[in-house]
Amino acid sequence: MSRSRKTAAAGRAALGWAAAAGTLALACLPAAADARPVPGAAAAPVVRELRAARTIDPGREGIVEVAGYTGPRLGAGSTLTVTAPAGTELTGTPLDAAGYRGTVAPGGGSAAYTFTGTPATEAWHIRTFPFVVAVPAHAVPGTRLRGCALRLTDARGARRAAGACEVTVGLPGPTLTRPISGVLLDGRPEMSGTAHPGARITVRDKDERTACATTAAADGTWRCTPGPAFPSGANRLQATADLNGVSATSEQIRIAVR
Repeated sequence: MSRSRKTAAAGRAALGWAAAAGTLALACLPAAADARPVPGAAAAPVVRELRAARTIDPGREGIVEVAGYTGPRLGAGSTLTVTAPAGTELTGTPLDAAGYRGTVAPGGGSAAYTFTGTPATEAWHIRTFPFVVAVPAHAVPGTRLRGCALRLTDARGARRAAGACEVTVGLPGPTLTRPISGVLLDGRPEMSGTAHPGARITVRDKDERTACATTAAADGTWRCTPGPAFPSGANRLQATADLNGVSATSEQIRIAVR
């Protein structure tokens, strides 16, 4: 499996969703104060910032985890809602914890958790809240998809916390299929593989020296040949893809040169 070099700081995908293999970064912006009066209250509630981060490749699902509430305890009926980033779809609320009911709106434009526990529980302070986001296969790596909104309301519907997010589509990792590992090679073997169309491909050896570089074709294939010949003996190769400010790497392969 390839790994991306550009990941957001707080994302995790450890809830068994095998499809969540790529990269989408959510950079939260400061929340604005809510000036609307709360029925029956002397003053408007304080709105605090919520946090979320995740990275996802085109055509993949990933888990966005929301956290950051530090305000007063909110009782049963309080709700955390996420609005899907533009062009994406919310597909799941996989939290497995008593006292929370997860729902996804028809069409996947939003999803929510509603707290059903007792007021004595610090409902929104002690855990993160996962929402599954699906990014379409045609999404362009490096593109920022706006419109992700985070909102926590109390049982009366008054907003208690909020956050605005930007979504950056990640880059699928390239493959390095040739040369074939375990075959004795000459000093300048042809290297090839697949990558996102238009990505800049750089192949480096075990010492991080550039062996060759090229651009992936429209059909996603690439190939290049080393300039200086590899020295005799064992070596390792790895391909890196770069496009629109995001990058990803292939698995390493071991080679032996005559």
